[in-house]
Amino acid sequence: MATETLTAVATADGPRRRRGGIRSNENLAGWLFVAPVIVILGLFLLLPILMALWVSLTDWNGQGSPFTGDVPFVGGHNYTQLSTEDGLARRDFMTSIRNNIYYVAIVVPAQTVLALGLALVVNNRMLKGKSFFRSAFYFPSVTSSVAISVVFLFLFANSGAVNALLGVVGIDGPEWFADSRGVLHLLFGAVGVDSPPAALADGGPFGLTWWDWLAGPSVAMISIITLVVWTTSGTFMLMFLAGLQNVPVTLDEASTLDGASRWQRFRYVTLPMIRPTTFLVLTLGMIGSWQVFDQVYVMSQGDPAKTTLTPAYLSYRTAFRDFDYGSGAAISFVLFLIIIVLTLIQRRALAERDTDRPRRGWRRRRVPERS
Repeated sequence: MATETLTAVATADGPRRRRGGIRSNENLAGWLFVAPVIVILGLFLLLPILMALWVSLTDWNGQGSPFTGDVPFVGGHNYTQLSTEDGLARRDFMTSIRNNIYYVAIVVPAQTVLALGLALVVNNRMLKGKSFFRSAFYFPSVTSSVAISVVFLFLFANSGAVNALLGVVGIDGPEWFADSRGVLHLLFGAVGVDSPPAALADGGPFGLTWWDWLAGPSVAMISIITLVVWTTSGTFMLMFLAGLQNVPVTLDEASTLDGASRWQRFRYVTLPMIRPTTFLVLTLGMIGSWQVFDQVYVMSQGDPAKTTLTPAYLSYRTAFRDFDYGSGAAISFVLFLIIIVLTLIQRRALAERDTDRPRRGWRRRRVPERS
């Protein structure tokens, strides 16, 4: 009896040990397969980020190595001069933040609405030549941004095509890349308000007056916004198109039989079904909008009067033109933090509307089986 018991225990433990050995071998093989990717990401992504973080804590001017004892260590001074210390560095950084807020507030909704509209047009089953329209709408997205920026410079020149078209309808076009006034200031000037009121001339957050914050984007920034919306909507159109093609046709047909109008089908059937795609488009659009650089570099370089200055371009100019690599790296990390915080807020805002998502701590109750 004891012999049979020991045999049974050995038989029961044997497969478990073999299975444990197989699992450990599988884990080892998995780590071996992903090890090259981990090494590459660590060497070319994580290590440069840590090196840049160290540079942001120093006063390195680009000469020699930033990891020697000769480079002064300033700690958080590069960060405090951007946020709390009055000076040119803080004013330029806050001006770039203001410009980028205008940019994001216009670009993200505009490119999202335009991309969704193009996707609805291309997804129409009655449309002929779908392949042609998909290629035509997507073509600006795969064209070089530098080349398109140069073309837009000619279009928005003082004697360019845009001002010529405005002149046809009797409108005197502005000097797109020479007028530093904001759009709201131009509107105020049209009604006779050329100077700021006393309540808006003084004070204001982060070293800028309320009149500066209420300037609105300049006409140069409007031209850059037009370029970016035109070039990015094609990519997001493909994302929306993939989401629309995953919407079951039966839902649309059932809502039609129930008497829903076209707008009601779009509002209550299509939009909820493509909510994940909408979140993806909004997130990618916001991240790309805060990282805008090449269009500003080619078209304006922050001018006129820093009305097109953005944090990404300011980081480049501070590091590679002013040779203040510590402050340039600090600007890039502050920009990274802004993007992370806004992405989390956006995710939370969209998640709160998801009524089908189970609440935290909720568990599905087991239904007892019937005998």
